[in-house]
Amino acid sequence: MSNSPYEEKADILHAELPGNEQGVIDAKDDAYQKGQLATGYETLSIPQTVKEFKWAFAYCFLATFAGATDGYQIGINGNIIANPGFVKQFATTTDSTGAPALSAPVLSAIGTIQSVGQIIGMTSVPFLADRFGRKPAMFLLWFILAASVICESTAKQWQVWFVAKLFSGIGVGSLQFITPTYVSEVAPTRVRGFLLMMYNFWFSVGGFFAPVALQVMSTYAPDEFRVPIYTQWAQIGIMLIIYIILPESPMWCAARGYEERAKSNMRRIYKNVDNFDIDQQYESFALTIAHEKEVAAASGRERWYAIFQGPNLRRTLASTWALSSQQVLGLTLFYTYASYFFKTAGIQDPFAVTCITNGIQLVIILLVAVSVDYIGRRNVCCGGLTTMLVAVTLIGILGVIPTTDATNKLLVFFSCVYIVGLQCSGSTGWGFVGELSSQRLRPFTAGFAAAISCVGGVIMNVLVPYMLSTTAWNWGLKTAFFYTGLGAPAAIASWFIIPEPKGLTAAELDELFDSGVKPWRFHKTKTALQRQVEGQQQQQQQH
Repeated sequence: MSNSPYEEKADILHAELPGNEQGVIDAKDDAYQKGQLATGYETLSIPQTVKEFKWAFAYCFLATFAGATDGYQIGINGNIIANPGFVKQFATTTDSTGAPALSAPVLSAIGTIQSVGQIIGMTSVPFLADRFGRKPAMFLLWFILAASVICESTAKQWQVWFVAKLFSGIGVGSLQFITPTYVSEVAPTRVRGFLLMMYNFWFSVGGFFAPVALQVMSTYAPDEFRVPIYTQWAQIGIMLIIYIILPESPMWCAARGYEERAKSNMRRIYKNVDNFDIDQQYESFALTIAHEKEVAAASGRERWYAIFQGPNLRRTLASTWALSSQQVLGLTLFYTYASYFFKTAGIQDPFAVTCITNGIQLVIILLVAVSVDYIGRRNVCCGGLTTMLVAVTLIGILGVIPTTDATNKLLVFFSCVYIVGLQCSGSTGWGFVGELSSQRLRPFTAGFAAAISCVGGVIMNVLVPYMLSTTAWNWGLKTAFFYTGLGAPAAIASWFIIPEPKGLTAAELDELFDSGVKPWRFHKTKTALQRQVEGQQQQQQQH
């Protein structure tokens, strides 16, 4: 940006300040050169931001609500394999007592294909979302999820269930990248953290009700395993209504040069905001995008694969680190195969324990959600990964001592501790997927960051059934030691890789990443926009 608007006007966006001190003008000019424009709402408190931007808040909240379908799908997939009716329907072998059973290869295939589908969705749909918009991507993933539920509802052979899980994975994978992407672009900066965390909250709500539904059916009608599957149609219906209601991302419209379309959607998103200037806000979007394109052109990193180059590689790595670390710290074991794990560990009511841990998840996520815009994301996330590491180590120790009622209670307690760490890192981790990328590359960074974590999911979904199955390796609780060794480097490295994005706009994150600021110093480094706002506040106080 070779010319500044402040050479022509003292301030094109704000009322003139008395005196127009040169320091304030220089701060504005510096911010402009870095693609940052103050909009006048930077100093609002969090409650004030929610009140002013209530429609933007509501739209983002609705977008995250669709995540309940995601959690329910994954929860059903992992926990239904312990349902008597499901096992009877799809059994491929018998156990030592002669009862119907699913062989380890079939369990592995069913678990793995969902992660494979997620990778397909995360690496293909971003191109659609970039070219045609966020809403077309949403409608596509909805159609794929509906197809998966149709297959689940009609499957009579495990191969059809396998296809259903492939569709489910593609739909869920698309949902997992598009939701953080959309929220990051639409949410007001001051409350972006809360809204991103709500995606993981609704994901966990879905994950909570999956084992609850299966527990009820296992107790009262063990052969009617399809009833919980049919309940997904209610979620699919609500999801479609939400996607119809949501406006297209104005930031995406601005990136494509659709000025009038962007402003039309902004009128819906920023409806009833006091003194809101549509032209000013659009200029803020356009400036950020133009600055990113200029930097990309200067460095020869204009194509989508720039996510693997220079500062963008750091952003991709930071975006995926929390979620990938969860995979090597036991996510598949404690989430996808939770009921199966507790069952093989000798817990008499594995579904009940799974429900307890899932209930704890909801409480922790809400606590994280309401606090991250005050205390930040980095410490919560890295502390959560460290907590997971400690918990899996303690659970592994239980595997080498005699099993008693006391050890079973300790297993439940340590699992609850693990869940606390899982949700602290997971809630913030899904936020990082959307908010740490540049605006220009957001769908690609988000998609590939999520996909990288799912590669770990594929591997773990192959291994975990063998680790747990009594007809295969039969490691039991000692499986946790595997994750101690694998996850320790990831948990430690997180403190050196994950930055603090609290309160930072897309343009401010560009500045910090492009300047090579260390991740642990993001929250201590003032951006050009912050210096401009501080200068304006000081000037107002003086006059």
